[in-house]
Amino acid sequence: MMKRFLPLLLAASCLAGFPATAQNAAPELQYDATNPLTLPDDVYLGETAGVAQNSRGDIYVYTRTGHPTVSLGGARAFAHGGSRLFHFDRNGRYLGEIGKDSYGMMFAQQIRIDPQDNLWVVDQMSSMVMVFEPNGQLKTLLGRKAEAVPIPARAAGGGGGGEGGGGAGRGAPGAGAPQDVFNRPTDVAWDAQGNIFVADGIGNQRVAKFDKDGKFIKSWGQRGSEPGQFAAARAIAVDAQGNVYVADPGNKRIQVFDNNGTYKSSITAVENPDALCISPGANQFLFASNSNPPTDIGIRGEIYKMRLDGTVVGKFGHAGKMPKEFATVNAIDCKTNNQLLVGEIGSYRVQKITLK
Repeated sequence: MMKRFLPLLLAASCLAGFPATAQNAAPELQYDATNPLTLPDDVYLGETAGVAQNSRGDIYVYTRTGHPTVSLGGARAFAHGGSRLFHFDRNGRYLGEIGKDSYGMMFAQQIRIDPQDNLWVVDQMSSMVMVFEPNGQLKTLLGRKAEAVPIPARAAGGGGGGEGGGGAGRGAPGAGAPQDVFNRPTDVAWDAQGNIFVADGIGNQRVAKFDKDGKFIKSWGQRGSEPGQFAAARAIAVDAQGNVYVADPGNKRIQVFDNNGTYKSSITAVENPDALCISPGANQFLFASNSNPPTDIGIRGEIYKMRLDGTVVGKFGHAGKMPKEFATVNAIDCKTNNQLLVGEIGSYRVQKITLK
């Protein structure tokens, strides 16, 4: 009799107010939010896909805006979607534009800044990662834009190919080809030795690793839900020990790998982790946005602060369009443990967050 009664007692305790999940139990962190940018009268932000800050405090925003153009060739068409990279000083004053009318700036996805203050611009539809020196000069490229895109686009092949390269018809679904050609990449990160990790995460579902000179080393991942597989690899970050964290929102997790791509663990505190950032320093924290889906920006929206083992320190924010609310966060830049820049697709803006 007592054995049958005990489960009922525990269930009743949960209904009485005990936390049922780690998400519900996460404490609310207090914070302030401000608009850090001042734009000229004739310059506007579009969907803010990427935001990053360099060592001097200058802010760079990669935004989906501009003047679309279309060129036709035979039975194929290729669209330049119009994305722009804006530069602001540490006080948010507009300084200008970098890479204007670049062949590779079609559909902004992300921007990151490495320890040498180089700008790494990830463009989803050109399937390229463009690296600009601190002075704005183009330094190097990873990936290559396809010569043309068939309209309608081909479905991705067995290797996750389709319109942007990546080795259609080779290997497991979503694995792409083990090479330096991407299919709608999403993010980039580095380890302490300068090795480069690209989340080739939408057309393909893999991580590609390069050495510091951009030479391809290996890749891992494919489409699926098992450990080491991805529904989509949407964001990537690397900690001081070289462990690689990959946001896999379709499977409601962040997967953690060692430096060579061996699966270690999964963090499941965040339902839809579309944006990741790991703070620098001796005491690192992982920030992850539980981003609203583009089809319903009235749900979720909060950002989690976690230890690297996935232990939730707290969360802040919620869905909405007002200041201190979030509408489809796609980018988080965290130069310290308590100050962040957050880029939103749903509200065309950047917010500066200060945790108290």
